[in-house]
Amino acid sequence: MEAIQTWVSNHKLTSIGAIWASAIGTSLAYNTYTGAKTPLKPSLRLIHARMHAQALTLAVLSGAAAYHYYEKNSGSGSGKQDDVVDR
Repeated sequence: MEAIQTWVSNHKLTSIGAIWASAIGTSLAYNTYTGAKTPLKPSLRLIHARMHAQALTLAVLSGAAAYHYYEKNSGSGSGKQDDVVDR
């Protein structure tokens, strides 16, 4: 679990982008699967998928901001200054 947490901490934007893309795909798949019950145009399905993905992304960004604030104030950070990654 700590390895995953470290990777996510080091690759924040990649993680958020992956969550956004998976939310788009999941929402499109769900809307396609339930399409027999509620027929929607493909354009409306895409709009709904974007709205769901944006809501999830905002929640994840809020969580990431709270985690960053907690990590910075608790002193349990990796010792790097202002999230500078040594490469």
